[in-house]
Amino acid sequence: EKTKETMEALQKRNAAIQPSLAIIQVNWIYPVKNLKNKTISLCIVKEVLKLNEDPGVHGLYLHLPPASTTSRVLTALKPEKDVEGISDLSTGCLIRGDLSTGYVPPVISAVLELNHFSDVSLEGKTVLVLGGHGTLEVTLRCLIERNGMVAITSHWTSKNLKSEVCSSLSIIHSIWLLFLLQSPVLLFIQKNVVHSCTRWLQERQYQPWNLSSINLQPQTPVPSDIEISRAQTPKPVDQLAKEIGLLPEELEVYGRSKAKVRLSLLDRLQNQPDGKYVLVAGITPTPLGEGKSTVTIGLVQALSAHLKLNSFACLRQPSQGPTFGVKGGAAGGGYAQVIPMEEFNLHLTGDIHAITAANNLVAAAIDARILHESTQSDKALYNRLVPSVNGVRRFSPIQISRLRRLGMDKTDPASLTPQEINAFVRLDLDPSRITWHRVVDTNDRFLRKITVGQASTEKGQSRETGFDIAVASEIMAILALADGLEDMKTRLARMVVGTSRGGQPVTAEDLGVSGALAVLMKDAIKPTLMQTLEGTPVFVHAGPFANIAHGNSSVLADKLALKLVGQDGFVVTEAGFGADIGMEKFFNIKCRASGLQPNVVVLVATVRALKMHGGGPNVRLQTTELLEFSGCRSNLRKQIQIARLFGVPVVVAVNVFKTDTQAELDLVCQIAKECGASDAVPCHHWAQGGRGCIELAHAVNAAATRSNNFQFLYNLQLPLVDKIRAIAQQVYGADDIELSPDAKAKIDYYNQQGHGSLPICMAKTHLSLSHMPEKKGAPTGFILPIRDVRASVGAGFIYPLVGTMSTMPGLPTRPCFYDIDLDPVTEEISGLF
Repeated sequence: EKTKETMEALQKRNAAIQPSLAIIQVNWIYPVKNLKNKTISLCIVKEVLKLNEDPGVHGLYLHLPPASTTSRVLTALKPEKDVEGISDLSTGCLIRGDLSTGYVPPVISAVLELNHFSDVSLEGKTVLVLGGHGTLEVTLRCLIERNGMVAITSHWTSKNLKSEVCSSLSIIHSIWLLFLLQSPVLLFIQKNVVHSCTRWLQERQYQPWNLSSINLQPQTPVPSDIEISRAQTPKPVDQLAKEIGLLPEELEVYGRSKAKVRLSLLDRLQNQPDGKYVLVAGITPTPLGEGKSTVTIGLVQALSAHLKLNSFACLRQPSQGPTFGVKGGAAGGGYAQVIPMEEFNLHLTGDIHAITAANNLVAAAIDARILHESTQSDKALYNRLVPSVNGVRRFSPIQISRLRRLGMDKTDPASLTPQEINAFVRLDLDPSRITWHRVVDTNDRFLRKITVGQASTEKGQSRETGFDIAVASEIMAILALADGLEDMKTRLARMVVGTSRGGQPVTAEDLGVSGALAVLMKDAIKPTLMQTLEGTPVFVHAGPFANIAHGNSSVLADKLALKLVGQDGFVVTEAGFGADIGMEKFFNIKCRASGLQPNVVVLVATVRALKMHGGGPNVRLQTTELLEFSGCRSNLRKQIQIARLFGVPVVVAVNVFKTDTQAELDLVCQIAKECGASDAVPCHHWAQGGRGCIELAHAVNAAATRSNNFQFLYNLQLPLVDKIRAIAQQVYGADDIELSPDAKAKIDYYNQQGHGSLPICMAKTHLSLSHMPEKKGAPTGFILPIRDVRASVGAGFIYPLVGTMSTMPGLPTRPCFYDIDLDPVTEEISGLF
């Protein structure tokens, strides 16, 4: 009756729930011939491990002969599913007297239940236990004695059993219980299964954080970034996951300090309100960057470790290009870093490698298809594309999708007419109109334009093409904007790789490759969990380069983090480069894809960048105080205005360098407030960690409570040219735009193909609000030249290239790799800052 009541209460909360017991049984009466106990044990362990991970199974019952109930089997059994209470954990807890941690074996539950319902005080009475053996007997005796009784045992095999019982009867004042321990007690198994199911449901509710921060001991002068990183020992990633409410089955651990998080978390916490959403952007940077990543990390360290507010940083994965090129790593800096910084900067969990492999698979498929179509008849192509296997010929699912798009409702390969076969096998790609490039995650300027197909085996199918940096791949953009595996697969399928000679777009699904792409990307879609120097959580996902890509971390990372922090928590995400590109793309592209609206923009400014915009020299030659530069406020004012175009409150974070004077910092804060920022504060996170960002954390917390009139810059139904013009005029400050003939023709084609309602992702220099890197401050009176326009149909945006902007960066004269080295004895890396 009790179990029935519990079950009814469970199903009121969740009508779909059904407690489930799995039984593993080995028949020891008729043993399988030629199978040794060790082999049977391995089979049992394999089955136990599989059922351990099955969320539909709430209890496991092992109906095994004694020889098969090995230590290995018992160790494999998850304690939370051990409804028999036979695992080492359950047994140990019961012997200690702890009935709350594991499960009480059904036999012992029956004994305790009888004790509970007895009308007579049993303290001091003697209990005779018959037929017991092993750990069950020991456990029962311990629990009986803990309840104030005396336990004696006897075995059925005893020759003097009758006389022992009679003798006991003559000396025992009251026999309370004679019990056969081997008797199954089904009702108590049912009770444990229902209790397991109840606990399973409770664990899947939102759990308050129990975050333990790691203490920082900042040194003066501040050591190198890599020395600081190595001096701090990160928490084991499974410990961090538990502290923030992740379940073990939602984690895929990569070593000790990083793990992938499964997207099933979104389903589990779908009814949990989101936390507050904060975007970190910046003014137009110097070539060395102004510290958006350090501010992002310093802010979450301040919020979580010092103000005790749940907070999550969502960062982009560094590209090998800048890591070995001009900027170095992107893990933050000083005492505001993601650790271990070597793992963060190098490979991480392989997402960029997966993107590179997927992108180049598409490129290989394109050229192979052109070759095969040019050298084979329709019949030969059809026979190879739809081969007979073991006498059976059938279309693959992706080929049936192509038939549907061609208007053919057929599934039998033998039923196609010659005309239908021709339409099916001929993509007829125009080599001069292929838009898909290969990619590599290295700054390699000599790959910007190449010729492929030069070998004699390619039978004259040479053509000009080029490489992009890997993070500029459309597949990276899809990873960043998809809201799940199904959405990612759909977007990959509709990627346009070129145009047929008849003027029709050719997609990855037409090539038959989109399913394989999804397979390559199935792990990359899961965000990577890491931590800051102070032990606060970080999601690392998607890639950088807001100048040539959309330059934001993933929608999925933000959504997962917003659920985990809870209603009063904060998610701090970063947009690449200045507010004119990274932030504009965050609002107009990412927010449209996610449906999320930020509460606050944190705009990062530095004294050194404002000196440069005020007419001063480059970073390395600055000696004059900021007060002497009359034009120093122009860029800061313009970037604040850009943020306010979207109706979101702005807090300016002044990233403090040791060369800055107090007068300079005061002036920047004063200018920011005069230009419309809700607050402006100096930040000392680089030298002090989260403690140096407490003032910023308070300012962000206050701004997040203010009214928010978020709006997009343009309506998607505007013509493509008008959307490009809106960005050029309202964001960059241009008088107008100028389209090249190629750009005009491309826009006409995209409109014809029905892509006119897509948002815009401008590829523009990050070193100026204009298209001219040398034009600092807030230039006006210029015409923005649009050299070319591409379509990332799978990602869901149109991609204009401004001026001479390249999608493949080059290496400087002295790249960072001159300083990067490995100690072969200790395996320690040097040179990553």
